[in-house]
Amino acid sequence: MLVSSAWGQGSPTLNKVEQTGMITLGYRVGSVPFSYLDEKLNPIGYSMDLCYRMVDAVKARLKLRNLQVKLFPVTSATRIPLVANGTVDLECGVTTNTVERQKSESFSLTTFIAASRLLAKKSSNIQTLNDLRGEPVASTVGTTSILYLHDLNLTQKLDMKILAGLDDAESFQMVQTDRAVAYVMDDVLLRSLVANAKNPAEFSISAESLSIEPYGIAMAKGDAVFKQLVDDVLVGIFRSGEIHTIYNKWFQSPIPPRGINLQLPMSAALKRAIATPTDNSDPKHYE
Repeated sequence: MLVSSAWGQGSPTLNKVEQTGMITLGYRVGSVPFSYLDEKLNPIGYSMDLCYRMVDAVKARLKLRNLQVKLFPVTSATRIPLVANGTVDLECGVTTNTVERQKSESFSLTTFIAASRLLAKKSSNIQTLNDLRGEPVASTVGTTSILYLHDLNLTQKLDMKILAGLDDAESFQMVQTDRAVAYVMDDVLLRSLVANAKNPAEFSISAESLSIEPYGIAMAKGDAVFKQLVDDVLVGIFRSGEIHTIYNKWFQSPIPPRGINLQLPMSAALKRAIATPTDNSDPKHYE
């Protein structure tokens, strides 16, 4: 049993970090530009930058001169259980805050807002959900997008054959190789996949959105002290305007390893969430 110090009092996560001298960050290997590997196989990205600021705050809070940062790879399927069982202290990826996921983990203030859309080859002329009727459609296991897709398939009787990729790259490959006519996923991830494709002009992303996806940094459920520390870091970044510098670095500038620029301006919904920070999981809150 861990003994609370004055610095980590009331927080199981901070007590564990203090006792072990180590904090564990979960990262994704290919979720550009949030969390992915650079040419030296080091995790980098928008979410990683935010998490490292949280690590600095933990180090200061616990007055630890040396704090080891352990980097632990997670996938869309493993990220939630690894947070829930305490393997990962901060999940620095592309995880949507939902009521269902709150049953097993907590979320920081919203750090990004995406919309789930359709990616298809331009030659297929797929533009709306109705165009997918009776067709094979890809999404990624363990994501909100695949859950929405299954729900829409049933409620709207679309008779789609839903194919589950193990990760975003595999799901996108299904469209590239014509195993699926479309790939349903968060628009910012679709943009990054297209930007890094051999022939980006071959693909289109639908104007129609299926859902709104508020992202947050996931952490252990029920640790109010640790969540407050994490949220305080984000509020500081938001209020100082530093969030715009970090955002521009990853969404409106050339990024490693290939110098791709996503050219994605900050959305009105994210600007509102920065001006009035919230951890609301209701998609309607961001409309």
